[in-house]
Order: sequence, then C-alpha cells, then structure tokens
Amino acid sequence: RVGATAAVYAAAILEYLTAEVLELAGNAAKDLKVKRVAPRHLQLAIRGDEELDKLIKATIAGGGVIPYIHKSLLKKTTGKKKKN
Repeated sequence: RVGATAAVYAAAILEYLTAEVLELAGNAAKDLKVKRVAPRHLQLAIRGDEELDKLIKATIAGGGVIPYIHKSLLKKTTGKKKKN
C-alpha cells in the first residue's frame, strides 16, 4: 500500500531536483554568456556537481563531453627561459 502523502512527497522531491539542476545549468549558461539553457549546459551542471553526477547516470543527447586534459599531456615547464 502507498500512503496518500506519497505522491505529494514524490512531487516535492522532483521539484527540488529540477530546481537544483536548472539553477546550476543557468549558472553554466550565464558563464558562457548565453541566454538559453541548452543540453550542453545541463551536462556541465550535472557532471560538475558530485552528488548529481552520482544520482543521474544517463547520457544527455547533445550534451557533449566534459573538458579534461590528462596531466601527462600538458606541457611541462622546467624553468624560466632567459632572454638575451
């Protein structure tokens, strides 16, 4: 059996999660100086938040990939170059 307040509780949880994701996606869109939230911004928002990343393990169509460069591929600077 399911209680009468279960639907209200589930709706509240979904509303909270939606507001959280949209707030983070809006911040991502604002950082990129765009006025619309695109699937890319949703992807960046979800993967940027540790708890949402654990919760939402889905592929977002049009979301792209998370930018990441392995440290071994970065240019190593051993010291300052002297100008003559």
